Amino acid sequence: MPYVNIKITNENVTPEKKAALIKGATQLLVDVLDKNPNTTVVVIEEVNTDNWGIGGESITVRRKNGQ
Repeated sequence: MPYVNIKITNENVTPEKKAALIKGATQLLVDVLDKNPNTTVVVIEEVNTDNWGIGGESITVRRKNGQ
């Protein structure tokens, strides 16, 4: 049973976009690895922009600074 974990920032991703991610990730495993879509699990985790960073700054700060 394949398990895919997608992590995205929690910045107003619509349910429709999440559904597209789930469908696309499932189809990728079907196409590349011949996996059964009925047993493929896709989990989307939304991460607050305060909870991760790049270059020593949180994403929240970087976005405020236009980066």
